[in-house]
Amino acid sequence: MAGETLKKRNIVLTGFMGTGKSAVGRYLARRLQMDFVDTDEEIERRTGLKIPEIFARYGENYFRAEESKVVEEVAGRENCVIATGGGVVLNPENIRKLRERGVIILLEASPEVIAERVLASEERPLLSCSREPVGRIKELLKFRAPFYQNCDLRIDTSCLGLEKVVEQIVSLLEEQGWEIEKVKDRGKLEG
Repeated sequence: MAGETLKKRNIVLTGFMGTGKSAVGRYLARRLQMDFVDTDEEIERRTGLKIPEIFARYGENYFRAEESKVVEEVAGRENCVIATGGGVVLNPENIRKLRERGVIILLEASPEVIAERVLASEERPLLSCSREPVGRIKELLKFRAPFYQNCDLRIDTSCLGLEKVVEQIVSLLEEQGWEIEKVKDRGKLEG
């Protein structure tokens, strides 16, 4: 596996909304001096619409089709940390393409922690109409569980700060054979 891992030069973060993919991805990319791409942000840039607007105007199927187009493009890049939308795993072809050049890291959190993290945002279309958000989160997590199992590494972010999650990722990657330079100036990470 170590030789195979060395060929993979992208780090792909998957997981449910609110597990920290975007924040961890940005920090990890700075830490490893890699490019960063967030598939949801890329969809918004290309369509000129926010994710909730896409869902409201065109529905989830349209969004998933746009998501697959973005995944196909970003999967071909190298030296990237890629933060995916929470449902990208629902299409096995997305994960197949991302895995060709990337190691798939699942970020997890408890339903209660996810609810606490995301309910302040109105940009979560799959939760916006729910009267019982923790119940809806549990329902979605149960449905997506088999899809989320298709990962190489996993980290529970429920009780970890950003820096600790990134440290764990770096440690796991080193165990897999990645050669990671130590950042001498920690101030570079703050910017």
